Amino acid sequence: MTLAELQQFIRDRYHATDSARGVAGTHLWFSEELGELAHALGRFQRGDPDPENLAEEFADVLAWLTTLANVTGVDLTAAFHAKYIKDGGPAGTK
Repeated sequence: MTLAELQQFIRDRYHATDSARGVAGTHLWFSEELGELAHALGRFQRGDPDPENLAEEFADVLAWLTTLANVTGVDLTAAFHAKYIKDGGPAGTK
């Protein structure tokens, strides 16, 4: 699945409820998922990883990031290309 396909999948499946929730509510959900990912990464760092949970949290963060992009009208593929690929991308490290 490409990034564009992922964004369209999320849009097709969730856009009605995501739009009704709005940017602030969607950002709150995104932030919660980031917290859950941080917890899973902490377990990983401490040597007590739960690979299945870690993968789920990465997937959730990606889905909610995509949702935020959809609610705000940002094309993730175009944005990534403009920032990181076009003209060699930004100088220095990410």
